[in-house]
Amino acid sequence: MSKPKHEIITFKADETLLAELKGIPNRSEFIRQAVLLALNSLCPLCRGTGSLTPDQQNHWRKFAANHSIAECNDCQEVYLVCDATEK
Repeated sequence: MSKPKHEIITFKADETLLAELKGIPNRSEFIRQAVLLALNSLCPLCRGTGSLTPDQQNHWRKFAANHSIAECNDCQEVYLVCDATEK
């Protein structure tokens, strides 16, 4: 049985980030977990870019016609509400 192949990925880090990472015993595992967490938290529309393309904006406008954004009274996070089901 062969081991799964791993690929090495490198990235640049400034002095501040390097200083923060120095005290972490297993930096590779920490970085892997941080990347996985970030990937699981991506916006499904912009996929982490922070902006929508013109076509995505058109789709969003159609979606937003029957949806709104509300704030949770318990956790204060915002979430989407389907206004079509609220009526």
